[in-house]
Amino acid sequence: MSRIEELAAFASSATGRPLGAGTTQEYDELWAWSVTDLDAFWSLAAEHLGFPLPGPALAEERMPGAVWFPDARVNYAAAVLDGRPDEEVAVVGVTEDPSAARALTWAELRRRTASLAATLRGLGVGEGDRVVAFLPNTPDAIVGLLATASLGAVWSVCGMDYAASAARARFEQLDPVVLLHASSYVHGGRRHDRTEVVAELASALPTLRATLEVGTPAWEEATGADLPFAPTPVPFGHPLWVLFSSGTTGRPKGIVHGHGGALLEQAKVAAYHFDLGPGERLFWYTTPSWMMWNFVVGGLLTGASVVAYDGSPAHPATDGLWALAARHDVTVAGMSPGYVAACQKDGVGPAGHDLSRLRRVGISGSTFPATSHEALQSELGPGVQICSISGGTDVVSAFVGPAPTLPVWPGELSRPCLGVALDAYDPAGAPVRGEVGELVVTRPMPSMPLRFWGDDDGSRYRDAYFATYPGVWRHGDWITITDHGSVVIHGRSDATLNRNGIRMGSGDIYEPVEALPEVREALVIGVEEPDGGYWMPLFVVLAEGVELDEALDARIRDAVRTHASPRHVPDVVIQAPGIPHTRTGKKLEVPVKKVLAGQDLGAAYDPGSVDDPELIDWYRTVGRSRRTR
Repeated sequence: MSRIEELAAFASSATGRPLGAGTTQEYDELWAWSVTDLDAFWSLAAEHLGFPLPGPALAEERMPGAVWFPDARVNYAAAVLDGRPDEEVAVVGVTEDPSAARALTWAELRRRTASLAATLRGLGVGEGDRVVAFLPNTPDAIVGLLATASLGAVWSVCGMDYAASAARARFEQLDPVVLLHASSYVHGGRRHDRTEVVAELASALPTLRATLEVGTPAWEEATGADLPFAPTPVPFGHPLWVLFSSGTTGRPKGIVHGHGGALLEQAKVAAYHFDLGPGERLFWYTTPSWMMWNFVVGGLLTGASVVAYDGSPAHPATDGLWALAARHDVTVAGMSPGYVAACQKDGVGPAGHDLSRLRRVGISGSTFPATSHEALQSELGPGVQICSISGGTDVVSAFVGPAPTLPVWPGELSRPCLGVALDAYDPAGAPVRGEVGELVVTRPMPSMPLRFWGDDDGSRYRDAYFATYPGVWRHGDWITITDHGSVVIHGRSDATLNRNGIRMGSGDIYEPVEALPEVREALVIGVEEPDGGYWMPLFVVLAEGVELDEALDARIRDAVRTHASPRHVPDVVIQAPGIPHTRTGKKLEVPVKKVLAGQDLGAAYDPGSVDDPELIDWYRTVGRSRRTR
């Protein structure tokens, strides 16, 4: 029996309601109950997950500002570590060198966490102080988070691929007292030295009392003492960590989540939607800068073990992640649509790897095209479920996703997650079905932000999510809720294509174009012009040795026309040297739209938050050329 079915039986017994989760209809009834009676659902889910909390669950319902479990005292690190079997593996640290893998048992993870917590306490770190980290995805980063959380201090981390300016733009807002860091990270077959970047970053943070470098004798001393684990109980809404927005369209927003909300939401998704628990192993390709890193750590809340990988997804070969999943007996593996597409174009993938333990493949980061889904499912076979999810840094969780008992439709996400009162609204705030609408959440979620860091009056927080539909969370994605209850994600509503009053999702164009073997990646932008016109160019990055000629141009247009519609066909196809992304791999549609239109990105734009900042200048030149013709 799956864990979601166990929850349904538990809730049915507790409430007297006939609840199940074994069929789509039963899931829909369970979901409807979960968003209708939030108090009962979250109380029972917390108990079933192993974290019983005194009620009420939802003491004050409002958005923003809902009050959850006001009488509870919790600690995220305690929820991860307490009661786990000492000798079983908790975390496997992996690099591009398979022989260098190292495993931490639950006992060792607990001991290292307790030791580092004592070290931090000795440095004067207490409740509410900020500990920041500039680290790769290794077990040491997980130890750092858990030690910080155990003290009631506040954690924030950036991956080591960030420039000093990008990390500084985030950390300097927090006035941190301790910086944990490494001196290098591994990617693409070589070690990248970051000693100078670390020195620059540390010198820019005047509130630091100390720095600790992992992999040194000082770090081993800091984490090597044999001390009891003694976490500090804190209120349910006590700040746990600060996650930052991309920073590509303004100063990065520091999004503050609480201990209780994060642990309940993450445990819910991991246990009920991915069926994780003891004996399972979760791996998701991510960096510490992306909320999926936090999601992976959250997998520990179910008693599952996790894999932390520092390296390139395609080293030494494109199918590197599949090899890793096979080598480490992964049961749930997560990756991006782009990685799956790259494997398919190279003719590699799960075939040839012993993935007998694999039960689910998670997909996140962008829309997963139906064609890629179908091809991957064919390779995996019917015994492995493809699990697309969509959520955000904003809630450090998922709004929509899978469940082990739900069907999966290629190009669609199976259902809204339990406890998420998701809907699609038209501009007037009316629910819509079978057509594009704004993704909204009409009732609170425990992991909605406590606040934005430094937003003392709450105005930035309210403007970000509640200005369009007062009292209702507007996430900023275009979605369609289908007639069979699934959800299609079309892309960001602030980057949506709006041609002659017709809204279109960029994903509908990317899918057929990026399926062409000649195209590595595509970017479509809609630009409103001063004369009232609308210019919709499609930029394509082509495979090595391929040039854009009339025949390929025609094939691209025909693919869009056939797969989407004639109105989706771009005005022009332009060969580009590259597509700029955030450091977490998302296409920079909004900044590119601005520079094409001749708008200034402003002083708040940080090139360090972009994987290839010089590309922005290339697009700016294209826009200037367009305007001067």
